[in-house]
Amino acid sequence: MAEDRIIKIDINQEMKSAYIDYSMSVIVSRALPDVRDGFKPVHRRILFGMNELGNTSDKPYKKAARIVGEVLGKYHPHGDSSVYFALVRLAQNWSMRYTLVDGQGNFGSVDGDSPAAMRYTEARMSRLAEEMLRDIDKDTVDFQLNFDDTLQEPTVLPTRIPNLLINGASGIAVGMATNMPPHNMTEVLRACQAYVDARGEIDVEGLMEHVKAPDFPTGATIYGYAGIKEAFETGRGRIVIRGKAEIESGTTHDKIVISEIPYMVNKAELIRAIADLVNEKRLDGVSNVNDESDRSGMRIVVDVKREANANIVLNKLYKMTALQSSFSVNNIALVNGRPKLMNLKDLIGNFVDHRRDVVLRRTRFELKKAEERAHILQGLIIASDHIDEVIAIIRSSSSPQQAIDRLRERFELSEVQARAIVEMRLRQLTGLEQEKLRAEYEEIEKLIARLKEILENEDRLLQVIRYEFQEIIDKYGDERKTDIVYASEELNPEDFYADDEMIITISHMGYIKRTPLSEFRAQTRGGVGSKGSETREEDFVEHIYPASMHATILFFTAKGRCFWKKVYEIPEGAKNTKGRAIQNFLNIDSDDRVNAFIRIKNLTGDVDFINSHYLLFCTKRGLIKKTLLEAYSRPRQNGVNAIALREGDGVIQVRLTNGNNEVIIANRNGRAIRFHESKVRVMGRVAAGVRGMTLDGDDDEVVGMICIKHPEQETVLVVSEQGYGKRSAIDDYRVTNRGGKGIKTIQVTEKTGKLVGIKNVTEDNDLMIINKSGITIRMKVADLNVIGRATQGVRLINLEKRNDEIASVCKVVSESEEDRIGGVEESADEAPNTPTDNA
Repeated sequence: MAEDRIIKIDINQEMKSAYIDYSMSVIVSRALPDVRDGFKPVHRRILFGMNELGNTSDKPYKKAARIVGEVLGKYHPHGDSSVYFALVRLAQNWSMRYTLVDGQGNFGSVDGDSPAAMRYTEARMSRLAEEMLRDIDKDTVDFQLNFDDTLQEPTVLPTRIPNLLINGASGIAVGMATNMPPHNMTEVLRACQAYVDARGEIDVEGLMEHVKAPDFPTGATIYGYAGIKEAFETGRGRIVIRGKAEIESGTTHDKIVISEIPYMVNKAELIRAIADLVNEKRLDGVSNVNDESDRSGMRIVVDVKREANANIVLNKLYKMTALQSSFSVNNIALVNGRPKLMNLKDLIGNFVDHRRDVVLRRTRFELKKAEERAHILQGLIIASDHIDEVIAIIRSSSSPQQAIDRLRERFELSEVQARAIVEMRLRQLTGLEQEKLRAEYEEIEKLIARLKEILENEDRLLQVIRYEFQEIIDKYGDERKTDIVYASEELNPEDFYADDEMIITISHMGYIKRTPLSEFRAQTRGGVGSKGSETREEDFVEHIYPASMHATILFFTAKGRCFWKKVYEIPEGAKNTKGRAIQNFLNIDSDDRVNAFIRIKNLTGDVDFINSHYLLFCTKRGLIKKTLLEAYSRPRQNGVNAIALREGDGVIQVRLTNGNNEVIIANRNGRAIRFHESKVRVMGRVAAGVRGMTLDGDDDEVVGMICIKHPEQETVLVVSEQGYGKRSAIDDYRVTNRGGKGIKTIQVTEKTGKLVGIKNVTEDNDLMIINKSGITIRMKVADLNVIGRATQGVRLINLEKRNDEIASVCKVVSESEEDRIGGVEESADEAPNTPTDNA
């Protein structure tokens, strides 16, 4: 027998169907609001329960426990906390744009404090909530049985206010969620009126002329409009909200005063987060933060240190704390019991349709009642016209039912009319009362005509709906609380860094760092210890530039790639630290290296500059290319190809020019060519270039290119493999056309070896000579005499090892020049005729 009662089922199928049933229950009966009244079942039951209790705005408050008990016992058989916390939220003016419950007692705070227990708090409906239940007794909505089939509860409220839009909603169901922002009631109802006027033939853009943006109860500022437009058009979007803050200048220091915070942000947690950032040394420039909020309003005071920039501190607060938050819109609500993603037009259209349905049902109900009353009044008027006969019939009847039957037969009345006459009071026999009957009948007839017109005439129906919207606007409409800034949502990173002067140092081995000018000066002039960076023994500082924090540095690699970095993105380090490897910093190929650095003060903003200056490329196969700087003014995260290179070629030098410079290119065989850059036409970014110098064969290559900046001060320095070198006057190199083989710049013999480098130098420069064996030697340029162009030069260094050679030669600033750079002068490697920070 026991086996007969066991039903075998497929566990997979059972779990699938059971979970679907559960998820649908959560979606439809718990987590998602109805598009018509904007309520989940718990909120609907709370307001209906309060209404049934007579707990309206014109009556005394009732204990919250009494309300919760009413809702639990009659309509919502769940935990009392779920009902109470839903009730509490309806009363919180920082959670609801328009509160629907008028609370008395501790209902929590914007600091996240919990409300008092429900036995202590009291509540009643707000006036606005009553508009959501108005006409509920006129058959305007469907009712259903409650959980134990003993009472009726509404499936939706006949709301006159678009609650879903004005108060928003949030909920997590199974497999979906909703997150809808609140809006301004006046704006939404104006949009509803526009929808009615256009009979639904209006697009989202037309509705957006009325509904500007969400309107949050905590005020604040919506920053950027793209997310709002996307949310209104698609139902999904991201809205950036910034708290309102003002900078108050004081005698000793500035203060940032925050008066409004983003929606759903906990004020106490925001203050705690700011304090933690200060303690962790992640937020500089803040000395103290206080909450001075009181009943007159919110006031969070952030004290800014005397030396700090308050605007930069405020921008860091936006970046690092919830003072700037985002609200992810996801407009999912139930339409006919099914979840649906809706745009602004869908939301407004569904609400207007609901109002249309409510008004129609109410009108039919009122028409029915009016016709019933008119029918009775007709009978009463007949009786008043034959009052003596009516009295005689009633007096001569043995029972009320007999009187009713005789009156029906005599005057051809209905049962209802005859019964009303029999039950009529004697006072209605007076002349005055009889006049009232006729007046009432005339009014009822007019009402019936008006109600029939509403039912039969669509224009009249829409007019009623529109009028009721206007009525709500006049009674409850208010101004926006949230401002809108029609700007980009993204913060400009430059907002977080003062445009302070920095010193950029780059070592020969490819390590880079920035050092504040103030620290550089302090350490350079009378500092303790070594003057140079703490680099490897064979490494040294090759480039040293002054640059401001907002300047851009362009990096060019041997493989022809261009990368961009703002100065503030370069790792900061003290003057005696090594810095960070550029290879990792730029994420370039392991077999590639950066060969050129160009710094620009204002790469994207100074249109005149980038359209009047050029980048001059030189490759080891003798090609030269000139391109407008503007072609490199659109930074990309992963860099771009700066020049098209043939196989076996590579970039050896890039210079910034003003279009009016002369160029000297030298090859390994000791030849050099001098020509004006105007001989090179301007090409596009991905061009390969034109021939700058003809090489002597496949084993020959270009060793360097120099741009002549100050001919009267500069000389040409060349160095060969075996340690020979010399300085020559620039005028010793005659100007020719590009593409030739050039003229002799050094007498190349077995003793001197091939040429390894060419530099334009001044008396203030030093040379760093690097041997293939790893030995680095520093010498002063001033120690070299200027001699003829075609000579073999003098021995610069003695190569101790028999097979050793000079690998490369670098021009560096002397220590005296370092001091001058500390005073923000131009470095030796700057391009000609360009202001500081533009080379």
